[in-house]
Amino acid sequence: MRMIVEMEFPLEPFNTMVKNGTAGQVIQKVMEAIKPEAMYFAARNGKRGGTMIVDLPDASSIPKIAEHLFLAFEASVDFHPCMTPEDLAKAGLDELGKQYA
Repeated sequence: MRMIVEMEFPLEPFNTMVKNGTAGQVIQKVMEAIKPEAMYFAARNGKRGGTMIVDLPDASSIPKIAEHLFLAFEASVDFHPCMTPEDLAKAGLDELGKQYA
């Protein structure tokens, strides 16, 4: 199941990682462990954050993603199921719509 993972990093411990030169190494380690399809960093609510896309085989994989972010950065993490256009095409929207016509 494909998921959008939104994350927000508190100022600490991230500020300390930046100051001591380990932020890049920790980010690389976490990204290698998670292996996202895509990753984007951006400010969120005045803090560091980002969005990634991951494809999970099932719900039991959620902690495998979240714990890396919790433990490395003390991040807040939200998961949102999402679909590709191909997934949406398989949803049968036309047939569902006929039920309400």
